[in-house]
Amino acid sequence: MMEDEKHMQVVAVAASEKPAPAMPHATTVAEFGVVDAPVCSAPYRSAASHLSACCHGGAKMAFLAYSLGKREINQYFSIKNAKLLSVAAVILLTLFHTVSRYYGGGDTCEWLLSSGRYLGETVWQPYGCMMHKYKNTEAKTCLAEKRVAFVGDSRIRQLFYSYIQIIDPAQRADGRKVGLDPSIKPDVVIIGAATWSIKLHGGSSEALQQYRANLTAISLPLEQLAEDGEVYWVLQDPVHEEGLSDNRKMITNEQLELYNKVVLSTLNSNKKNSKARVRFLGASRQAAMETITQSADGLHLPESTRNVAAMVLMNAVCNKVLRPIDGSCCQALPAPSLLQKLTACVFLGSALVFLVSWKSRPTPPDVESGEEKKPATAASLLNHKAPFQALCKMGLIMVYFYLCDRADVFMKEQKFYTHSTFFIPLVYMFVLGIFYSENSKETKLLNREQTDEWKGWMQLVILIYHISGASVFIPVYMHVRVLVAAYLFQTGYGHFSFFWLKGDFGLYRVCQVLFRLNFLVVVLCLVMDRPYQFYYFVPLVTFWFVVIYATMAMWPQILQKKANGSGMWHIGILVKLLGLLLFICFFAYSQGLFENIFSVWPISKLFELNGSIHEWWFRWKLDRFAIIHGMLFAFVYLVLQKCQGLSEEKGEPLFSTRISNILLLISVFSFMTYSIWASSCKNKTECNELHPYISGLQILAFILIRNIPGYSRSLYSSFFAWFGKISLELFICQYHIWLAADTKGILVLIPGNPSLNIIISTFIFVCVAHEISVITNDLAQVAIPKDGGALLRRLLAAGVFTLGLLLVSRSAEGNQGGGH
Repeated sequence: MMEDEKHMQVVAVAASEKPAPAMPHATTVAEFGVVDAPVCSAPYRSAASHLSACCHGGAKMAFLAYSLGKREINQYFSIKNAKLLSVAAVILLTLFHTVSRYYGGGDTCEWLLSSGRYLGETVWQPYGCMMHKYKNTEAKTCLAEKRVAFVGDSRIRQLFYSYIQIIDPAQRADGRKVGLDPSIKPDVVIIGAATWSIKLHGGSSEALQQYRANLTAISLPLEQLAEDGEVYWVLQDPVHEEGLSDNRKMITNEQLELYNKVVLSTLNSNKKNSKARVRFLGASRQAAMETITQSADGLHLPESTRNVAAMVLMNAVCNKVLRPIDGSCCQALPAPSLLQKLTACVFLGSALVFLVSWKSRPTPPDVESGEEKKPATAASLLNHKAPFQALCKMGLIMVYFYLCDRADVFMKEQKFYTHSTFFIPLVYMFVLGIFYSENSKETKLLNREQTDEWKGWMQLVILIYHISGASVFIPVYMHVRVLVAAYLFQTGYGHFSFFWLKGDFGLYRVCQVLFRLNFLVVVLCLVMDRPYQFYYFVPLVTFWFVVIYATMAMWPQILQKKANGSGMWHIGILVKLLGLLLFICFFAYSQGLFENIFSVWPISKLFELNGSIHEWWFRWKLDRFAIIHGMLFAFVYLVLQKCQGLSEEKGEPLFSTRISNILLLISVFSFMTYSIWASSCKNKTECNELHPYISGLQILAFILIRNIPGYSRSLYSSFFAWFGKISLELFICQYHIWLAADTKGILVLIPGNPSLNIIISTFIFVCVAHEISVITNDLAQVAIPKDGGALLRRLLAAGVFTLGLLLVSRSAEGNQGGGH
C-alpha cells in the first residue's frame, strides 16, 4: 500500500549507455548488383564517431533533464496533493450545484418534462436526472387507483395510445374518439391543442387572440384540478412542413411557436397558489425536433417520439409513488432512517473528541509541590488522537457519499452502451499500463507485485464495464465474469498459501482480514441505508475466507512443515479439498436447503436483498468453484516449488523450452476458444450455467501466459499494481461516488460535458478510495489489538453492537410494515 507521503512514480526507459558494437561491413544493393563494401571510409568513420558521441551525450543530457523534471513534478504532485485538489474540487462543485439549484431551479420534474437529449437513436436522457423504463406490471400498480384523462386533438389521441401500451403492450390504436364523463373528477389530466385552430382559421391573428381568450377561461378550472391532482399541458410539437398535405400547409412551426408562447404566458397566472400549477410537457417537442422528418404525414409524431413522451409522463406521475431507484426525476428525498441518524451522531461525536484532544495542552507544572508532572509523549498523544482523526476523515467522506447518491445535490444520468465507450477507454488503459512497466523485485510465479498488477487491471476493466453499461453486450459480460472468478481464485490462492506456509490460525489474523474486508461496507450499509448483500462481492469474499479458514484449521491441521516429513500429508490435504468440493456440489444442487439455511434470522440480514435470498444464491453458485481452483493451484505450485520442479530464475522460462511452448500454445488456444464461445452466447442464463466449469481454464491459461516466459515474469506494471492495492475500495466506492442511483446510472458533477465529467469524477473517486484504504489500515491496527484478552472483549462488544443494530433494523422494518 502506498503511503500518503510517497509520490506517484513516472517510469522512464533509457537507452543503454554502452555504445553499439561497430559493424565494419554491410551488404548493400546497387543498381547493377550486390557488392560487399565498407559502411564508410576512414574520414567518414571519424565524423560518424564524433556524431555518435555527440548524440550519446545528448541522450544522457536529455535523460538527466527528464529525471530532474520528474523529480520536480513528484515534489509537488504527490498523492497527498492530489487528495487536497480533490477536496477543493468537491467543495467548489458542491457550492456550484447548490447555487445553481437555488437560483436556476432544481425541480427534477421540470427537468424531466422540459428538456433532454437522445443517447443514440431511441434512448431519451432527461436533463440532470434518470428516467425509469416502466414495465406493464409497475404501471398497473401505480395507476390502479388513479383516473387519467387525455383531452385534445389527434396528436393527443396518439399520445394516449402510447401511454396505454405501457400498461398493455398488446393494445393498438383504433382511431376512435372517446368522450369524457364530466361527473368523474380525474386525478391526472393530460391536455393540449392548437393545430385545429390554426387549420380552421388559416393561421390568422384573430384565431390566436381567441385561443388566448379560451385559455384564460379554462385556466382557473385547470388550476383547481391541479390543487388535488396533476395537470400536464402538452406544448405543440413541431411539424415537417415539407411533408404536410395542402390542406395543412398553414400549420407552420412559426405558428406553433406563437401558440406555445400564449400557453406559457396565460396558464399559471395565479402566482399566489404555487401548489395549483399546470405543468408543461416540452420534452416531446424537443425530441420531435430530431425525429419529425420521419413523420408519415408531417403532422403526427413518429412512434418512437410518442413513446418518449408517454414514458416521460409515466415517470412524472409514478416516480413519486413507486420510487424506483433508477428513476431520480420527480422523486422527493426520503427522510433519514434511525440508523442513519445514529451513524451521523457517532461521526459527529468522533469529530468533537478529535477537536477537543487537538486543543488539549501539556500538563502545567505543579506549583504546590514545585515539581513538573511528566507530560504525555507525542507518540501517546498521537496514538489517542489517531483513531478519532481517522473516524473524522471517514465521516467527511461519508458526507460526500451521501451528497452524491442520497441527497438531491448532484445530477445523475442513465448509462448507454456503445462499443466505443467500452473499448476505447480499455485500449487507452492498457497502453498506460504497458508504458509504466518496471523490473520486478522477484521473479517467482504470482509474486506480490504481479498479483497487485493482476488485481489492478482487472478492477479497471470492471470499472469501465460498469460505467459504460457493457453488461448488455453478452461477450463482454462473459469475459468480465471470468475476471470476478479470478478475484475469488486469488482469494483461494492467497489464503491457502498463507495458512499452508505460516500455519497462523490465530484469532488476530482472522479479525484483521475480516475487518479490512468489511469495514467500508458496514459503514456504507449504515450511511446509505443499504443491506449488506447489496455490496455482493464483500459478502462473497468474506464467506469464502471463512470456508478456507475452517477447511485449513479443522483437524488435522496440515502444514508444509508437517507435509515435508511425510508424503502422506499431501494426500491428506487433497482429501480436505475433495471434501470441500463435495460440500460445494451438495449445496449447488440443493437450492431449497441452501435458501432455508440462509433465510434464518439473523443470518438472513446478511444475505437477503429485497427480502429474498435469490441474489446471494445466484452470486454464490456462479463462481462456486473459483475458490477451490485457487487453493488447488496454490497447493500444486508450492509442492512443485519445494521439489524444485520449476525454474523461477530471472530470464528463464518456467519449464523446459518444449513444455513451455506447448503450454503457451494450449493457453492461447484456450483464450481464443473461449472468446469465440462467448461471442456465440445467445443469452446470459445458458452461458452462466457453463461458466463455473470453464472459468478456471481461462484463469490458468492467463497465469501460464503471464509467467512461463522469463522476461514476462521479470516485469510488472506499476500503474496497474498501484490500483491493485486499492482494488477493494475502488470496487465498493464506485457504487455511490462514480456511478449513481446504486450503480444504475452515472454521477454528473460537470453537466453538459460528459468527457470532462468523467475525468473530474474519476479523479475524486480514486483519491477517495485511496484515502479510505489508508483509514481502514489505520483503524485496523487500533480496533484489532494483538493482546488476546483485549481482542475477545472487543469482539464481545462488537457482537452486542451488531445485535443491537439488527434489532433496531428489525423494529424499524416492523414499523414501516405496520405503517403500510
